[in-house]
Amino acid sequence: MNKYTRREFIKNSIGSAAILGAGGLFNRCDKGGPDTGQGSNMDAPINAQVAAVKGNDLYDMTRQAINAIGGMESVVNPGEVVFIKPNFVSFNLAENRECFRNGECTKPDILIATAEACLIAGAQEVIIGDGSQKITYSWEPSYTLDGSTNLVTEAARLSSQYDGDVSLACLESDYPGNYQIPTGTDHDCLYISNIYAKADRIITVPVAKTHNCAQLTLGCKNFVGVLSIARYGILLQNTYWDRGLGIDHTTVENISRAFLDVVAAKKPDLSIIDFSIGVEGNGPTAGSGYGSTVDVSERLGSWVILASKDIMAADATAARMMNHHVPNIKQLTMGYAMGLGEIREESIEIIGDRLANLRMSWRAAELVNQIGKRLPYSPIAQQFGHAYRSSG
Repeated sequence: MNKYTRREFIKNSIGSAAILGAGGLFNRCDKGGPDTGQGSNMDAPINAQVAAVKGNDLYDMTRQAINAIGGMESVVNPGEVVFIKPNFVSFNLAENRECFRNGECTKPDILIATAEACLIAGAQEVIIGDGSQKITYSWEPSYTLDGSTNLVTEAARLSSQYDGDVSLACLESDYPGNYQIPTGTDHDCLYISNIYAKADRIITVPVAKTHNCAQLTLGCKNFVGVLSIARYGILLQNTYWDRGLGIDHTTVENISRAFLDVVAAKKPDLSIIDFSIGVEGNGPTAGSGYGSTVDVSERLGSWVILASKDIMAADATAARMMNHHVPNIKQLTMGYAMGLGEIREESIEIIGDRLANLRMSWRAAELVNQIGKRLPYSPIAQQFGHAYRSSG
């Protein structure tokens, strides 16, 4: 991959923003409210497809969504190793089932269906893993919403039923963060989990949430969880590791650069977004002083699963469902400028339903653009002489 400097990154971003504006993304003349897509170029080519499946059975909905965009066989080849990245932001902190019920974590039902689809397509190995907030953690609490089974049981079942194997990985211990990728800043590299050295295919499976530093947590933001805890984390309350003190969170742009660099280094092959129970307001966690739980079925009459082979198209569609104005979401406009995928509404085909039927109220985060003075190095990172901090 060619390395590029921060100056080149900004120059390219400005150029792409100008193209977006010329194409109507920023210069909307419609009066139908923010980012409705009315009045856009109806002759624009379709560059991406996003499946939207409604229902109340997450396992079945996930299978339907994958099939709607060509099936897993169009993503995974026989003999390949697949890395499935859920969002377990606080799963290993509480080590109980509450993070699934309050909207903070990706539902195991979706992960089981995704892993099985990979095995049916002929995957040799499927690794479900996250870095989350601890070095190691138990997978026992990862129960489906009905409590009938968990990921430990299902990984064993799928491994016995199919030729391939399913494993559960605590990334920081099982696949430490010493895999180096180039960055879009003045720094030479960024350290991420070495699962990237093994995986042939990458599938991101986030849960829809707002985020008080990055605006939204979706498919792209999900990859903060592969960043090395050893280099970028700091231990808080002797309980959990926070990358917010080693990765620059002082502006939306700065934190977005970090996870977009990960996406750019090895673009995910499939994005599946969990719109069952999520978080609005000051996410990504729920609770007093933080975000609030959203049960999508209470707003749309059912849950929704999105699936797309274009990570940006999935995220942009999710943002529109959450009633956010796409041109104002930095990670989306920056990712588009980097060539990571499509975000223009008129160039995204939604399969299964109309966007108008998927939009709902979703309270935005009260952004904390300056979270205070960040440490230039975490205590552990000092021994490596490196921490990832965007300048400017």
